[in-house]
Amino acid sequence: MSLAIVFSRARVAIDAPLVQVEVHISNGLPAFSIVGLPETTVKEARDRVRSAIINSEFEFPDKRITVNLAPADLPKEGGRFDLPIAVGILAASQQVPIDALAEYEFAGELALSGELRNILGEIPYTMACHQAGRKAILPINNAQTAARIQQAQIYGAANLLAVKQHLSGDNILPPAQCSTEQTTTEHLLDMQDIIGQPHAKKALEVAAAGGHHMLMLGPPGTGKTMLAERLATILPPLTEQQAITTAAIYSITGKQVDNNNWYTRPFRSPHHTCSAVALVGGSSQPKPGEISLAHNGVLFLDELPEFDRKVLDVLREPLESGKVTISRAARQVDFPAQFQLIAALNPSPCGHYNDEQMRSTPEQMLRYLSKLSGPFLDRIDIQIEVARLPKGSLRDNLERGECSEQIRQRVLQAQQTQYQRQNKLNCDLTNRELEQHAAISATDADFLETAIEKLNLSIRAYHRLLKVARTLADLHNDTDIQKTHLAQALSYRAMDRLLIQLRNL
Repeated sequence: MSLAIVFSRARVAIDAPLVQVEVHISNGLPAFSIVGLPETTVKEARDRVRSAIINSEFEFPDKRITVNLAPADLPKEGGRFDLPIAVGILAASQQVPIDALAEYEFAGELALSGELRNILGEIPYTMACHQAGRKAILPINNAQTAARIQQAQIYGAANLLAVKQHLSGDNILPPAQCSTEQTTTEHLLDMQDIIGQPHAKKALEVAAAGGHHMLMLGPPGTGKTMLAERLATILPPLTEQQAITTAAIYSITGKQVDNNNWYTRPFRSPHHTCSAVALVGGSSQPKPGEISLAHNGVLFLDELPEFDRKVLDVLREPLESGKVTISRAARQVDFPAQFQLIAALNPSPCGHYNDEQMRSTPEQMLRYLSKLSGPFLDRIDIQIEVARLPKGSLRDNLERGECSEQIRQRVLQAQQTQYQRQNKLNCDLTNRELEQHAAISATDADFLETAIEKLNLSIRAYHRLLKVARTLADLHNDTDIQKTHLAQALSYRAMDRLLIQLRNL
């Protein structure tokens, strides 16, 4: 038979649609053509595959070879189709048994010597292959990473010859192995590293328990960055499914998640000079940005007003939806972006407010803070002030508070309460679900409405206050929201109070 069909997969965002590599060998003048919307890297496979087959001591057919990558309307890119094309040529020329191809999917870039090189996106590839009920043959390093997918049948090959011997039954490849035991990562950071700041530590605990976005306002050197870096130490580890999704995003960017950090939540801290495309993703061939790399983890934006306002405003939709849609003329892709935003900023251009080092006028402060749009700030649940430590704190060995592990236990308990009650964190509650799970008395509603009017907050901010109050109640093991929870949630609106104070000066 001169026709062979080999299964492979393309790469579209974190999806891996099926591609059938059809290889037909016919009589005629020697030629090698690839059709099916291949991009330049795929077209160049002709030279790589020819040399790899010859250098692996196989016979390259001196006939007309046509390779079709179906479906024809799906763009194909990268070197991942080298291996399936080579296997298809060997099968169509009867150097590999065709019957063995139906249960396998192939992906890998070929060197001229026949060695297999790594590809991008091995995690999404393996997940889709496993769901289709087929086995995967990948380069060795990709196979070891993809072996984290439980119950998936994966084989790692070093070269084209090893693939041929496996399909022929001469030398069966061993299944790829990777430890799937959950490892407890030893955090080098701890909440006890921070001296004082009990109010900020409590707010960080609330943010962790409910998945709330948080903004820290304060002069330089008060510990804002240290607090943000230690949020991951009080968050629960990733579940198996979350870890796989996070690893899938990293795999399509060429980054690998270390086995020791497999269950550690990602922490991304881009510099304030980053562009909107770097933050949310994009380019002509859409790639994930920082918010997707922070999926299931923390995105920390330090020196928030130094970011371009247009860059920050592109975060509005992802903060609400938990995903980002990149639209281009040729395609539209979705990337997950369920991250927790932690931001830090100084109250003025000089960095200080209401102290002896204050050098900025109220007008300068308002101009500085106005770099942050109201709709963007409206989406941040918790806004706290991180004040300077009182004099003598270091000398008097100020109380350092609880360690991260103690706080994490309370966070875990609060999150378990939320999942048992509503199967999601409080930050993800819809308005209708708030009416059911965060109902308050008429007296408390009047109290909250009066506070909303004084702070000039929106209805969105009202709902976010209820979410924070619900989290505070869960941390205190209270079934209903009390007035004290509402008052504490209102105390986490430092930015709103500062802006009102500046406008009144």
